[in-house]
Amino acid sequence: MKSIGVVTMAVVLALYAAGSLGAAQKAATKGGGPTGLAGLSKDDQTRLALSAAPPHIAKAPAVMIPGADGKFEEVRKGTNGFICIPTVNYRPEPDPMCYDAAVGQWVESLLAHAPKPTNTVPGFSYMARGGFHWEKDGKVLMDEEPDARLVKEPPHWMIMWPVDSKATGLPTRPNPSGVWIMFDGSPYAHLMVYQDPMKMKMK
Repeated sequence: MKSIGVVTMAVVLALYAAGSLGAAQKAATKGGGPTGLAGLSKDDQTRLALSAAPPHIAKAPAVMIPGADGKFEEVRKGTNGFICIPTVNYRPEPDPMCYDAAVGQWVESLLAHAPKPTNTVPGFSYMARGGFHWEKDGKVLMDEEPDARLVKEPPHWMIMWPVDSKATGLPTRPNPSGVWIMFDGSPYAHLMVYQDPMKMKMK
């Protein structure tokens, strides 16, 4: 995969996780504003990016970090098909993510406003430090809206593949079970699993 494609994916992931390109991210891409990456060296950002995934994934992914101009650049080549980035929305608390090629296709479809994601196999992504989403009036939003509340998510992993609450009976909001469907009712519905990726064990 070419670096430019990876850069596009990273930017889209930022839009997806933040709901919209908020003031914090705009400041970050212009080299200003308080972010969780401020003052971190390339090595520190690389370690932060790798902290998103369980050890068996973090052994050999490519790593992309934002340069001085805010654009993501590859600082480490990977061999396992995953890409790790140190943050997806430049908030004061970093939210690194590691994701596979199918997730890359998913987010590229989202950017292109495609009727549905183009990945033909389930995509997997890991956020061992958690992430964020927008809520309003008891609903999880795809985009930021006036008076929406930014909610911190616990460590989790995701399956980017069509999931329907009516067919599965799964909830559409975070709940004690730890499993729910984000963006239910849209082509971009996907499974959220509030399980710490670092506690996964390979047989």
